[in-house]
Amino acid sequence: MTASNSLFESPQDVVERLDEVDYLADEGLATALYLATSLGMPLLLEGEPGVGKTSAAISLATALGTDLIRLQCYEGLSAHDALYEWNYQRQLLAIRLSEAREESISDADLYAPEYLSERPLLAAIRYRGARPPVLLIDEIDRADDEFEALLFEFLGEGAVSIPELGTIRAERRPVVVLTSNRSRELHDALRRRCLYHWIAYPGAAQVAAVLRRTVHGAPDSLIADASVFVGRVRELDLDKPPGMAEAIDWVSALITLGVSELMPDTVRPTLGTLVKTPDDQDTLVEALDRGAVL
Repeated sequence: MTASNSLFESPQDVVERLDEVDYLADEGLATALYLATSLGMPLLLEGEPGVGKTSAAISLATALGTDLIRLQCYEGLSAHDALYEWNYQRQLLAIRLSEAREESISDADLYAPEYLSERPLLAAIRYRGARPPVLLIDEIDRADDEFEALLFEFLGEGAVSIPELGTIRAERRPVVVLTSNRSRELHDALRRRCLYHWIAYPGAAQVAAVLRRTVHGAPDSLIADASVFVGRVRELDLDKPPGMAEAIDWVSALITLGVSELMPDTVRPTLGTLVKTPDDQDTLVEALDRGAVL
């Protein structure tokens, strides 16, 4: 069972349709998305925070005109949070109604599909839209090892097992995108079930292209200088180098303050939009003072 191979015509079609929803994808990412949608395989996107992994999945759903189903991962995420949960209130009500009517009710009656509360994975399996949904399993590296193991059946077979009902398989697999910031290593078994793509920090030209689309009113000269500046900042020894989101926030702050030219005195007050720890701010201020980034 595979996803529809007509979702995109080619990797170039991916580039063009994502471009229409203001997401700039390079050839590598476009090819990975094309193969994932054509082969019906999950796609694992890794990269530093802020390089556009999550927005790639969101933009993919928009470009396909389908629903995005999002599972945000965190430590302690359980099967009940991700797969399904029985609606105990409805089950209890059914028991009481049967008692009031002096009717018997069996376990099979209570554990029927109508008493099942869908969570993201089951919702993606049972989705009945015109096109398969995009399921975003965001920041899988934040979840526990045990949760990864829970995903193996879903990722490999497009199915989930419910003890009371058996195995439920997708009639048409969702487009599955997993993201990871590499805060820990993922299981080889999970990687084997996925296609893989690493999203690197964008170069100055790509940063400038994104800024032109997202920061309205910014002069080209400021965008060009800011794109080069962000690249130099990433080369510093920072705990958390700025991603694309921080670059957008920073240039937006510059425009709000009426800054049209990058100077040390105009940059310093805005550093809180670009780097987010005291040590990184100290490192950047020191680099500004010695002219290493500007």
